[in-house]
Amino acid sequence: MSILSKFENDGYVVLEDFLSPDEVEELRAAGEAFTTNLPPENERRVFDSINFPQNKDLYFLDSAHKMSYFFEPGALDLDGKLKVDPKISLNKVGHALHWLHPTFKKISFDDRVKDIARKLNFQEPAICQSMYIYKNPGIGSQVTIHQDVTYLYTEPARLLGYWIALQDATLENGCLWLAPGSHKGEVHWRYMRNKDPKSNELLVYDTQTPSWPQSNFKAVPVKQGTCVLLHGQIIHYSEPNKSHKSRHAYTIHAYETKNVKFSKENWIQPPQPEGFPLLYKN
Repeated sequence: MSILSKFENDGYVVLEDFLSPDEVEELRAAGEAFTTNLPPENERRVFDSINFPQNKDLYFLDSAHKMSYFFEPGALDLDGKLKVDPKISLNKVGHALHWLHPTFKKISFDDRVKDIARKLNFQEPAICQSMYIYKNPGIGSQVTIHQDVTYLYTEPARLLGYWIALQDATLENGCLWLAPGSHKGEVHWRYMRNKDPKSNELLVYDTQTPSWPQSNFKAVPVKQGTCVLLHGQIIHYSEPNKSHKSRHAYTIHAYETKNVKFSKENWIQPPQPEGFPLLYKN
């Protein structure tokens, strides 16, 4: 079965050995380097997909075109002091690594990334965000059920995620759980800029998160170097990491720009006036 056929049928494709061991090591070293140069205590922010402190924080909105640091909920005390080793304190760094960091930029615009987009019939894709995700041992938090189009909505929905494992992702350390075929449904909920100027919530969900039976989901453990392609509408999540092994990953999101509208209600917006960088032209 071709990549396109599997992608259209299941909503995801697993590509083993997408990166070489040396490339994996290079990306992981760059991600680990972030933990040696952490922001000062008064500038440290938590990212939490359950309690959403980022909804009220300009730091999150401003991270769209920067390399911003987000800590695990259990990593900081109320004064921003670390409660854990710096090496396992971060939840993620985002959201413009693909453009601002040479190591991640090299991979993000690699010919293999471009070739996949072409095989999936993307004509003029642009990369709108990227993240280094840590999922650290014992402290790596849950990522709740979502669709990527919840956060990066386009009309029509033409969003592609590259989820690249930089360490083995297992049942124990928080591998992806996907609902095969769920991409054929609707966009179930949206995460948007708040239109109420009086609210302290800068970002809001337009409805409650729907629920699905666990039987809908399939665990997708993968070896390091594997790339999991994700349709923007596939429903997925990951469990907290309660093991003793971390689960680092690098993710890229690209969307079709030809005859597709990137919503002005999305939390992230194209940089002006140049727009998001086009995949095939960089």
